[in-house]
Amino acid sequence: MPSIAEKRADFRKLHESGCFVIPNPWDIGSARYLAHLGFKAVASTSAGFAFSRGLADNAVPRDAVLAHLAELVAAVDVPVNADFENGFAHDPQGVAESVRLGALTGVAGLSIEDSTGDAAAPLYELAHAVARIRAAREALDAVAPDTMLVGRAEGFLVGRPDLDDVIARLRAYANAGADCLYAPGLRKAEQIRAVVEAVAPRPVNVLVSGPIGLNVKDLAELGVRRVSVGGALARAAWGGFIRAASELAEHGTFDALAQAAPHGTLNALFRDKP
Repeated sequence: MPSIAEKRADFRKLHESGCFVIPNPWDIGSARYLAHLGFKAVASTSAGFAFSRGLADNAVPRDAVLAHLAELVAAVDVPVNADFENGFAHDPQGVAESVRLGALTGVAGLSIEDSTGDAAAPLYELAHAVARIRAAREALDAVAPDTMLVGRAEGFLVGRPDLDDVIARLRAYANAGADCLYAPGLRKAEQIRAVVEAVAPRPVNVLVSGPIGLNVKDLAELGVRRVSVGGALARAAWGGFIRAASELAEHGTFDALAQAAPHGTLNALFRDKP
């Protein structure tokens, strides 16, 4: 198992050139399977983990998220990036404390969103959002300066699809210390290209949670450095579960179970794992 420092160094190198996929496991088993497939890094998913706990997205307490992140880090040899929601606080000081605790789990990177959770005012005012990113950066520099900070502009996810505002926010987050920029909800090539060019040379993460008419090669050609899928893999697993369970409940038949992963395959993969 590589050291935390080695994982963080490897993670930074991944962001220096090319394009890589950073898929999102929701538990230890899914993390180990993704590492088994050869992915060079993984990222947690707030939604996927929340659903596994029977909770809505963003409803898992900070302590449970921290324990989950520590489990993921210990479970795989590859770097883990944390979906750290909005830092579990509104004020910069609270974000800084959360980030300090997050870094102690051993993650190689973590993201901070600028969404408030308030439908009436879904985004933090820019100055406040920047102060939150700056506080996160200072907290990382104090305890784990090799940990990457991802600044997220959530406008497209919260009903504010203003590309100019998103770009202005991402630039401001870069200036405040974000190493990587992320605007989930972009679906068009021209939007993605505009963001990549606007924040260069900082690397850009693009979220693909369903078909958008672009593949990894296309995204690489647009200059995207990394591609994540958020809660989509967890939802795909839930989709299979829901179809099979619904068939059993509604019809008393078992046809959907034919699509289940073979017991022996999974058992062999996990047999020698702690």
